[in-house]
Amino acid sequence: MTISRSARKRADPDLGVLSAQVLFALQKELFRRLAEQGHPRLRPRHGAVLAYLDPEGTRATDLAFQSGQHKQVIGTLVDELEGLGYVERHPDPQDRRAKLIVPTELGLDQMRRSDEILGDIERGHAEAVGEEAYAAFKDVLRRVASRQRSV
Repeated sequence: MTISRSARKRADPDLGVLSAQVLFALQKELFRRLAEQGHPRLRPRHGAVLAYLDPEGTRATDLAFQSGQHKQVIGTLVDELEGLGYVERHPDPQDRRAKLIVPTELGLDQMRRSDEILGDIERGHAEAVGEEAYAAFKDVLRRVASRQRSV
């Protein structure tokens, strides 16, 4: 009897399946907790901007590079976040042709809360599997991600 592909993926998930499971579950918890803390209109897609945004502002091209998203996608997300009151566009003092995406007070609050929530989630995983094992896992995952991005 041949095992189905879906059953095989459930029994022995590959890197893509495991990565997706972690990402989607992490996003679900993060955005649920952010909503409970006063940020109910944010969606996981906004993470492509908010996860890489510096308090002093970041160029859209840098957000696109860091997130792995196309510049047009980042532009659309910045438009949404601007409409929600999380970011503003400011002239880049280093290059007048460029714009910086700068968080508002609401954006800065979201950034602080997000960092706290993610720290709490990571501490929970470290407690569950052991701090040494979790540190080793993150190191390997970081190296795998770096290698995959360079392919």
